[in-house]
Amino acid sequence: MTASIGFRPTPDDERILHEAARPGETTSDTLRRALRLLDHERWLEQFRSDAEGLKGENVNAEPEAW
Repeated sequence: MTASIGFRPTPDDERILHEAARPGETTSDTLRRALRLLDHERWLEQFRSDAEGLKGENVNAEPEAW
């Protein structure tokens, strides 16, 4: 799947991109890294939610599945 994404950064976006960029990193690299971090944060949020829901579960009380 290919997508063409347009992005017109605001002055505040420009500031954030400039501050977040690592040496030698392009704006695209910085945005890719930020998207991966966002994806990871969403994964962690789901993980924490699932863990909270299973907090009282006692797997030792369940019969062996195999």
